[in-house]
Amino acid sequence: MSESELNLLYSEIEQELRASVRELLAHRCPWQSVLDRVSHHAPAEVTDRALWQELAELDVLGLFVPETLGGAGATAREASSVAEELGRAVAPVPFLGSAVLATGALVALGTAEEQVRTLLTDLAAGQRCATLVVPLPTAPGSGFPSQVRADGSQLTGTVPGVVDALSADVLVVPALGAEGPGLYLLPADQATLSPVVSLDQTRPLAEVTLTGAEATRVAVGQQAVDAVEAALLTGAVLLAAEQLGTAEWAFDTTVAYLKERVQFARPIGSFQALKHRVADLWVLLAQARAVVRHAASALAADSEDLPLAAALAQAFVSEVAVKVTEEAVQLHGGIGFTWEHPVHLYLKRAKSASLSLGTADRHRARIADLVGLPPAP
Repeated sequence: MSESELNLLYSEIEQELRASVRELLAHRCPWQSVLDRVSHHAPAEVTDRALWQELAELDVLGLFVPETLGGAGATAREASSVAEELGRAVAPVPFLGSAVLATGALVALGTAEEQVRTLLTDLAAGQRCATLVVPLPTAPGSGFPSQVRADGSQLTGTVPGVVDALSADVLVVPALGAEGPGLYLLPADQATLSPVVSLDQTRPLAEVTLTGAEATRVAVGQQAVDAVEAALLTGAVLLAAEQLGTAEWAFDTTVAYLKERVQFARPIGSFQALKHRVADLWVLLAQARAVVRHAASALAADSEDLPLAAALAQAFVSEVAVKVTEEAVQLHGGIGFTWEHPVHLYLKRAKSASLSLGTADRHRARIADLVGLPPAP
């Protein structure tokens, strides 16, 4: 393992990028506005497109896109810092679908195809959004998706639970055809998009139905397989970073509440039992941060340990995020159970994310396979 993969500290550039994104989100995406969007908008209208454009102006939508195509040419370490901040704000933007999964698959293809280059340029500029058409629970190492069949350039099939499909202009579709696995580009208006009820209202899902839709193939065979796997690995790492940010907000907000809430003439945070619970959460968060930083560094370095690092991050951090947000609800007392308080947004995001790109159990099984652990007797 290289020295860069062991560096768990944030660089000066990462800190500055984090500060810029946090400042924008604090101004444009306070929790009151998020709660208002999920309360009064249909799933297809939840995405904050104005905020998406402002994020594009900060050059965070094309972090993985080469500078020659208008992107930032950054690494997963910088992208991880951005994902943490988006998780802290439960921002209703298609970062996971467009800037991570779809962009990750396209970058893995290289820039030989003109359509790929054009689309990457548009994605980095925020002019178009895209998503990878796979069920959100799909984990790295699951094999090539088989929900869509290709007959020449025509695609047919139904894919349930696709993230950010409702806000996408372009669909990046894995499909099986006569020549084997392929990756296709398709205008979103050529598909039927049906909203799916999602636990996390800030991250809408949709069922994508294709009935002979005309698409353009941009990869075939092993190249398509590798591109989808690269996207899922990238998604697993960045989702873990987002989960860390979600948990950090819940922890910080809970600590502040415990210092302010008074019972029996003293702040409830002074009670020893609550101190112990908060201390346990702090330890979990410190461990989660180290795991996320290691996974982001492994992705940035294209390490051979990346599949293991991504699986470890998802197996551990997804459960930490659920634990911290559940405790946040409990420690806020009666107010924590109300719709008017934002903590439920974070619990729903954490719980939904724990089922996305593979469950913790699925990732633990992957870890066992990767390190060669024998099955239980």
